[in-house]
Amino acid sequence: MKNTKEPLSFAPIRTVAELGALIRQYRKGHHLTLESVSGISQLSMRFLSELERGKETAELGKALKAIQLLGLEVIIQPRGYHDASHRGDDDVS
Repeated sequence: MKNTKEPLSFAPIRTVAELGALIRQYRKGHHLTLESVSGISQLSMRFLSELERGKETAELGKALKAIQLLGLEVIIQPRGYHDASHRGDDDVS
């Protein structure tokens, strides 16, 4: 099945809503349901749904577990730092 979703944007994440939207886009782009992710992660569908909707009080540990399970990782770096390897650019000027 061909992935028709737009590629993920690797822009800085500044809000819980932006993080949730990125997680949802990635999950759907890989044709995963909340139910299937819930089943393999032992996180409730309610939690996953709230995380994707940007709930401010989502538990960080559970959020990181979901992110890792989906094959994503969180990278912390100073603001303004630009690493071409994460943007997909070949030009490292």
